[in-house]
Amino acid sequence: MATPAQTPRPRRREPGVRRDAMRNRLIESRLTPNAISLTGFALNVVAAALVWQELYIWGGIAFIVGSVCDTLDGRYSRMSGKGTQFGAFLDSTLDRIEEGIVLTAIAYVFAKDGNELAAAAVVLAVLASLMVSYTRARAEALGVECKVGIANRAVRVVILSAGIVFADLDLLAPAVYVLAGLGTITVLQRILHVRKELTRLAQPASDL
Repeated sequence: MATPAQTPRPRRREPGVRRDAMRNRLIESRLTPNAISLTGFALNVVAAALVWQELYIWGGIAFIVGSVCDTLDGRYSRMSGKGTQFGAFLDSTLDRIEEGIVLTAIAYVFAKDGNELAAAAVVLAVLASLMVSYTRARAEALGVECKVGIANRAVRVVILSAGIVFADLDLLAPAVYVLAGLGTITVLQRILHVRKELTRLAQPASDL
């Protein structure tokens, strides 16, 4: 008795193949790194407005999603080849503005509640954040790579996100204190790192 012919099963696509197909479609789309950067900026503005209204959980979610966009724009730029020098400049500039406007909203909440110490800590956190970025940019202009330090942007985002989301548990002020402290330490670490590297580079070749 003849056995009935079996219909061949369709082959399943491997996860890597599907991932590559999705990536190629994304690259071929009109999406640009600048669009991702601006989306992250808009979400951080929304986060600041929600924190201003003391809607902390929603503000924290908006801040987290906006910060994720900030990490994706650089990766997408390298992956797609759509990056430009202006795009890199815009990304770095928006990163500083985003952190500043969210912290400004937090400072307003502290000032309204009469928490002067926490409001002052926000000012220090903003200053430290700007200096962390400035020291790296200035070092790289001098030919020194400067990514050292315990509180890069990713660490600061995690600390601030936790503080905002759990603000109703009185964790916003402690998060700001930690942010200000770690940011200040990071600035000092980068200053010492650059001093060490420039001293090493200034030594005659015979001394090395």
